[in-house]
Amino acid sequence: MRIRTALPVAVTAGLVAVVTATPAQATEYSSALKVKGVQYDAPGKDSNKCSGGNTKDEYLTIKNYSHTAKVNLKGYVVKDATGNRFKFPANHYLEPGDYVKLRGGRGTDSDAKNVVYRQNCNFIWNNDKDTIYLYKPTGAHADTHAYTKSRDDRDGNGYISYHG
Repeated sequence: MRIRTALPVAVTAGLVAVVTATPAQATEYSSALKVKGVQYDAPGKDSNKCSGGNTKDEYLTIKNYSHTAKVNLKGYVVKDATGNRFKFPANHYLEPGDYVKLRGGRGTDSDAKNVVYRQNCNFIWNNDKDTIYLYKPTGAHADTHAYTKSRDDRDGNGYISYHG
């Protein structure tokens, strides 16, 4: 009888450890949308002029990592560490495995070309370090990444990849 009692206690203790570890993984991967990469430093000399500047060359790639769900970006929010933010104002659907580039500058959003413009010619990402936050329309975190140029951009091209 003691063996039967001891065995369930050991199993229960093991299950408690498993249950405790599971929510951390579920929280981290609770969103189909994730930041795939960021071109945080636009090639060339930074110029935030709406005409002739290079803010369009700074972009954030957001990918739908779901294998089955189509996701509407409307209401999703992208922020940086200082609170600069962009809220997707219109319907933009990402099929499973599809992506969108959120570019600086002004332009015409296009589902066919997988691009949305912030309609703002100021740069959002710092060239030395920053944090990227992606929030669901409900306000829940979808993804977060902090970067530093020296630690994360080993080839120095101004682009960092996440989530493969």
